[in-house]
Amino acid sequence: MSDKPRVIFVCVENSNRSQMAQAFATMFGGDKVEAHSSGSRPSGRVNPKAIEAMRELGYDLTTHTSKGLDQFNGTHFAAAVTMGCGDECPLVVTDRRIDWKIPDPREMNPEEFRGVRDLIGQKVKELLIELGVK
Repeated sequence: MSDKPRVIFVCVENSNRSQMAQAFATMFGGDKVEAHSSGSRPSGRVNPKAIEAMRELGYDLTTHTSKGLDQFNGTHFAAAVTMGCGDECPLVVTDRRIDWKIPDPREMNPEEFRGVRDLIGQKVKELLIELGVK
C-alpha cells in the first residue's frame, strides 16, 4: 500500500462536483496524493460545463470518465468526501467522512458554475493541508 493519502470525492452523477474535486486534488497535490471520484448513480459522462470550467484553469477533464462507487468497495481511503447531495459510501473504508454541502452547478450559468468550481478548489486545498499533503 502507498504511503500517500488516498481520497475519494463522491456525488450522485460523477459528472460535475466530484470530477472537479478530483482534478483539483491532482493539480494541487501532484504525486503526493491519490485522488479518485465516483457517483452513486453515475451519468456516464462528464458535463461539458465542468470540462470548460476546468479547461479555463489548465486542466483537461476530457481524460476523466464518470464511474460508479462499486469499483471502490473495500478500498481504503484517508478521506471520503461527499458533495452535499445525500450520498453515502457505506462500502468505502475510510478514516474520515466529510460532507461539503456544495450546490449542484449543473443548471447554473457559467459565472455561477465558476463560483462553485472555485469553492471546490478552495475546499480541496484545505483538505490537502489537513491531510499533510500541502
